[in-house]
Amino acid sequence: MQAVHFGAGNIGRGFIGETLAANGFSIDFVDVNSTIIDALNARHEYDIELAAEGHKKIHVANVDGLNNKDHPEAVVAAIEKTDLVTTAIGPKILPFIAPLIADGIKARLAAKSETKLDAIACENMIGGSQFLKTEVYKHLNADEQKYADAYVGFPNAAVDRIVPIQHHEDPLAVSVEPFKEWVVDESQMKNPELKLDTVVYVPDLEPYIERKLFSVNTGHATVAYTGKYKGYTTIGDAIKDPEIWKQLQGALSETRDLLSHEFDFTVAELKEYQDKVASRFQNPYISDDISRVARTPIRKLGYDERFVRPMRELKAKGLDYSTLLDTVGMIFTYDEPKDDESVKLQQMLKDEDLTSVIKEVTGLKDADLISAIAKSYQGKLAAK
Repeated sequence: MQAVHFGAGNIGRGFIGETLAANGFSIDFVDVNSTIIDALNARHEYDIELAAEGHKKIHVANVDGLNNKDHPEAVVAAIEKTDLVTTAIGPKILPFIAPLIADGIKARLAAKSETKLDAIACENMIGGSQFLKTEVYKHLNADEQKYADAYVGFPNAAVDRIVPIQHHEDPLAVSVEPFKEWVVDESQMKNPELKLDTVVYVPDLEPYIERKLFSVNTGHATVAYTGKYKGYTTIGDAIKDPEIWKQLQGALSETRDLLSHEFDFTVAELKEYQDKVASRFQNPYISDDISRVARTPIRKLGYDERFVRPMRELKAKGLDYSTLLDTVGMIFTYDEPKDDESVKLQQMLKDEDLTSVIKEVTGLKDADLISAIAKSYQGKLAAK
């Protein structure tokens, strides 16, 4: 079996590549980083190290590199014959690789291939594969789109694995946490017979995306902003503080309550999952700066993001959201000169009316919730 994977970075090699190799695939990694591509072509193998006690090594072989900037035709040729396409390249880059995937589909059509193909965007975004499909279809005419409709699937996926900050002399060396989760919406697959071991296939991806967003993303950000408020610089140091641990547990308890009301997860299932999430943040072998996890505070305060959305939905259900509200108060105090959004937010708070800033940043229209956020922020500011 062959796979074409876009993105030869740490997630591409340390997560998607590991999973594909373990399922017997040979992998063509596509990237513009000539150092990594040249190393892949010279060695055709690399090692992954688990960021955990023992530092277990996982060997990945049967890999090649394709430089899509220098040899786009080689990428198209690989897609023409491949069994699977995956990406881990960043949401903003998907539109730039869409023409290549479109050309690969055209090549399959020209070869009269009736082998069905799925293209899975393994990105930190909701609806990544369907977004990629939209971008790819911009480069296909009506007949080519008809062919793609019949033979090419773009199943959405949710992926989760922490890759610690790392620096290696070997360009192919990569360290990853032991935990990994890759969930695929099987209802959008064109080739459901091709399923990978360790990948979870579900008829509806939404519950799993929400569970991850309101557990991993909300939880990680809670530790980061509470840690920053208390003067810490790393997640590892912050989470050792009993008050910050309590804040994390409170936030997860509230999102757990919401998830159990919205989906078929039991409270016990959610508790087990969230306990594992919390233990991942405690991993001493993963070094993460608070400034990285807490970056882009305006985005993280968005209407459908990891804090405001669960608060809205908990309020609508008459459920408790006091810890999330307390954390949001701290986010508004987040002051990091190297973070453009933090600088912008602090300037807005100086120049504009507080209620107007909260409305603008969160998109909220609920006067009670806006007022509650204002009080939380003012309380946190006064206590600093």
